[in-house]
Amino acid sequence: MNHNGLFKTWLLILMGVLFASNILPGIHYQSLHALLLAALLLSLSNIFLKPLLMLFALPFIILTFGLGIWFINAWLFLLVSGLVEGFTVNSFSSALVGAFIVSLTGWMATIIFMPNEKGRVRVHFGRRGGVKNRPMSTDPKSSSHKLDGDDVIDI
Repeated sequence: MNHNGLFKTWLLILMGVLFASNILPGIHYQSLHALLLAALLLSLSNIFLKPLLMLFALPFIILTFGLGIWFINAWLFLLVSGLVEGFTVNSFSSALVGAFIVSLTGWMATIIFMPNEKGRVRVHFGRRGGVKNRPMSTDPKSSSHKLDGDDVIDI
C-alpha cells in the first residue's frame, strides 16, 4: 500500500473512531494525541494483523457468512484500547458497535468521495477518431501494421 492509501485509510478510521466516540458511551478518548494514535494503530492493524487473523479464522468466517470479520474488527478495537493510554473501549459490545460505525463511516465516505469506484474494472477496446475496420498489412515494412496511438484501453 502506498503512502497515499495509508493516509486515506488512517483518515477514514480517524473519522469513524471520532464519530463512534462521540455517539457511544462505551468509547472514550482523553486527548487528541490518544485519538490520533488509536486511529494509526487501527489502520496498521487492519493492514498487517487483520489479514492474518482472517486467514486463521477462515472456517469461522465462512460458518458465520462473513460476520466473523466484524468480530475480528471488534477484537482489534479492543486490542488498540489496551495499547493506547487515553483511549478506552469499555466492553466487547462497545467494540462491536464501534467497529460497525468505523466500517459504516468508511463505506459512506467511499460512496460520497469516490462515486465511480465500484470495485469494477472496465476495459474498452477501440479506436479513437472514428476510423473503423481499417485493414492492417502483414508486411513488416509497411507502416500500417504499427499502432499509431489510436488504440485505447480505459481502465
